[in-house]
Amino acid sequence: MIRRLRPLFIALAGGLAFACALAQPSVRLTPEVVAGGLQNPWGLAFIGDGRLLVTERPGRLRVVEADGRLSPPLKGLPEVDAVGQGGLLDVITDRDFARNRTVHFCYSEPGLVGNSTAMASARLSDDRTALENLRVVFSQKPKVGSRLHFGCRIVQADDGSLFLTLGDRYQRMHDAQTLDNHHGKVVRVQANGQPHPDNPFTQQARALPEIWTLGHRNIQGAALGPDGALWTIEHGPQGGDELNRPEAGKNYGWPLITYGENYGGGRIGAGLTSRAGLEQPVQYWVPSIAPSGLVFLRGDRYGAAWQGNAFTGSLKFRHLVRLQMEGGRVVHQERLLTELNQRIRDVREGPDGWLYVLTDDSDGKVLRLVVR
Repeated sequence: MIRRLRPLFIALAGGLAFACALAQPSVRLTPEVVAGGLQNPWGLAFIGDGRLLVTERPGRLRVVEADGRLSPPLKGLPEVDAVGQGGLLDVITDRDFARNRTVHFCYSEPGLVGNSTAMASARLSDDRTALENLRVVFSQKPKVGSRLHFGCRIVQADDGSLFLTLGDRYQRMHDAQTLDNHHGKVVRVQANGQPHPDNPFTQQARALPEIWTLGHRNIQGAALGPDGALWTIEHGPQGGDELNRPEAGKNYGWPLITYGENYGGGRIGAGLTSRAGLEQPVQYWVPSIAPSGLVFLRGDRYGAAWQGNAFTGSLKFRHLVRLQMEGGRVVHQERLLTELNQRIRDVREGPDGWLYVLTDDSDGKVLRLVVR
């Protein structure tokens, strides 16, 4: 599976992306297959001794052994409504996993009418065959009949609380601007599911207390940056994907402002890209790259120049994107894994310092990106 890569430099002018080939890639990556045979894998987490947890969107959670073998699907998962873009989605291990063996995951939860994004916590059994003591700690309100825009990335803050990204459910996009629902929001809850006491709207009438930020479309990447802050990356419509650094109580504009347009053309709403009181993205993409997954590289496996850089997958263009960051801004972009020609669904940094990616395919793979 060794491939020579042809990264491209992406220069941005007014948000319009254009590419010019570099003579040499900045780092020569070799993708190594860690495991294959996964059906549309969506999220991965490291559990020690070279093992991984990987979700499959149809509703399965598996252990990838150190030698690449896949376990049978773990027992003890809740019912998953695996329709459209929904299913079993993100997974992370708790910061104290070595002691408590707690796993946090999110999924599309069925209801009497429709579905919504939910987050649950459970203990991974000692023999790694099942989830125990399952607790649903958050359930998005309201449930709607939609197959689209579940969001569903989880980030654990330093205090142990959990951020969860929530999509606008597509046809309910205007819900992203109101506080009486969880559509198009980032929420923050404590490990027991209670709203975080520092959430900005806990004292506001008719506002749901879990809400941290609003005005999002469909966040499919989230991570803590080197600055310790939450960063997110979300799908725009036709263009207008965004990298944001969400801050408590702020409104990120969707669908009142956007750099995208309706599918097939035509402005969204008033066609505005800015408006007083609404936040601008740190970076946006026109045309859309359809980003998924987000990580900030902390180790030095790839050299000092890549430390602190952000990485995200491009589902649309089938590559990995490196974002060079300086002072909280993107100053350079590079396309990686272009010859792989795979939809990259997730990217994480492993305990060994290498980057790991998931390919979104009916025969999806876990790849480790090494330097040879």
